[in-house]
Amino acid sequence: MRKIVKFIYIIIGFMSLGLGVLGLILPVLPTTPLLLLASYCFVKGSERFERWFKGTKLYKRHLETFVKEKAMTLKQKLTILLFADAMIAIPFFILDSLMVKVLLVLIVFYKYYYFIFKIKTVREATVNNH
Repeated sequence: MRKIVKFIYIIIGFMSLGLGVLGLILPVLPTTPLLLLASYCFVKGSERFERWFKGTKLYKRHLETFVKEKAMTLKQKLTILLFADAMIAIPFFILDSLMVKVLLVLIVFYKYYYFIFKIKTVREATVNNH
């Protein structure tokens, strides 16, 4: 059973990696969160894939600064925030429940609070030099 779970993590890791790479080309897909998911899945699934992924230029360019310094570029932050806002807007406008809408608004406020005050903003040049 444990091997099956690890295998599932690896599969999800590669799917997230693929979507994250597509996100480099398509501005609709958020690259950084997908690569974070891939990294998490590789950590849970396989030491070998974790080492491989952390050695890639993709990881070093898009995640290393965040993982080590809990910092992102303004572009990374805005991409994640706006994509998440678009995803949250769908149930907000579709559902009629006032409680759900209030909860979604609270989530949006917390998300912005977290990204503004808990994650440092670094310049693009700082990220690319790592």
